[in-house]
Parts: sequence; structure tokens; C-alpha cells
Amino acid sequence: MAIERTLVLVKPNGVERGLVGEVTARFERRGFVLKGLKLLRAAPELAEEHYEEHREKAFFGELVAFLTSGPIVAMVVEGVSAVQVARSMMGATDPVSAAPGTIRGDYALEIGENVVHGSDSVASAEREIALYFSASELLP
Repeated sequence: MAIERTLVLVKPNGVERGLVGEVTARFERRGFVLKGLKLLRAAPELAEEHYEEHREKAFFGELVAFLTSGPIVAMVVEGVSAVQVARSMMGATDPVSAAPGTIRGDYALEIGENVVHGSDSVASAEREIALYFSASELLP
């Protein structure tokens, strides 16, 4: 089992609803180590690059608009199988299908505003972490 890093975003509705501490605490209680954490407003260019793989899809504009609609919290968590475990903790992308006990299952109702984002692969995690953090901003 490999030690990995992954990006977790608390989206604008999660920040607005005061869920940053709860989301962060869930990852820490699970055994992950925070390697980077920041509050920011994503510029449209950052959001577009973040969602690049969805650029040709009808919902691309909605993704970008939502991510830039308010402050977000970006964090890098590290631990065993971080990508897979983090996504499991978040629950299904569509909160209607997310199991109770998952972040989305407990706190979200709409797929377009599902409270959190998590990288879907190690390669995506590396790319996404680099979008939000410089190497000097991450703990070793």
C-alpha cells in the first residue's frame, strides 16, 4: 500500500456553511496528515484549468461558475491510498446516491454543489496539487 497525496477542495457552499473544520477533521481522524491548507478565491482561469477534462461538456461553465462563486479551501492530505480513500470518504459525486456517513451523503443534496472535490487518480492529484500549491507551500 503506497503513501499518496491527494487534493481535497471544500467548495464555496461548504465554506459558506461552515463545514471546513468538519471536513478537515474527518481526514485527520481517518489518519491522514495535512501537508498543505489554504483559503482562496479561485480565479476563472484556475477553475478552467482545474476542470480542463470537462471543457467540451455542457456543464463546464456551471462547474467554473460555481467554483469561482466564493472562497474555497484547498488542502493536500497524505496517507495510505489517499486518492481512493479520500474519494470513498466523500461519497458518490451525485449526493442523492452518496451513502450516509460520507461527506456528500451527510452534507450535500445537488450534484452541481456537492460540497467537496477530490482528485480521481494519482496523476490527477499531482496535476491538481500543482495548480493550487507551489512546492514551497507544502510540508515535506
